[in-house]
Amino acid sequence: MAKFYHRLDEKLRDFIAKQHMFFTATAAEGSRINLSPKGLDAFRILDDNTVAYLDWTGSGNETAAHIRADGRLTIMMCSFEGAPNILRLYGRGEVAPKGSEAYRRIIADAFGGAEPEAARQVILLHLDSAQTSCGFGVPVYDYVRERPSLANWAAGEDDLPGYRRRHNTVSIDGIPSGHVEVEEPAE
Repeated sequence: MAKFYHRLDEKLRDFIAKQHMFFTATAAEGSRINLSPKGLDAFRILDDNTVAYLDWTGSGNETAAHIRADGRLTIMMCSFEGAPNILRLYGRGEVAPKGSEAYRRIIADAFGGAEPEAARQVILLHLDSAQTSCGFGVPVYDYVRERPSLANWAAGEDDLPGYRRRHNTVSIDGIPSGHVEVEEPAE
């Protein structure tokens, strides 16, 4: 049976810590529903009601556009190893643009200061509720490793900020993503 929670307790935190993959789902009025798989050790719990993930540069920026237009964000994790379980996190999304104070703070506090070259922004989810369900229909898979493809692509891209300006400023439905890169402060 499904069970709802209003914060991330220790059991949910333990489940999250074991997952190698998660999915984000967003939509805005008149848009396609976006469902994206994520990995790359990008997910962090900030407190009992806030999670964040480091969003790498991609071919589009649907999640940010939908958050800007609508605000709703759902993150789902399902266990592919061990006991079956599905966890959905429901709430309001927020985008911390690359270079912003919020972005720098999260990178420092939650990611130990490690910022991959392909990092684009941090997506936060302010949790309204969490729901677990059985996951009995999810197959069992063995985790092998992360794919290096995205990091390799980013390392070979001459102008990542230019790529993001060309490909990440509007969704596939033309919704502005609000993508900006805050200039690093002069030292």
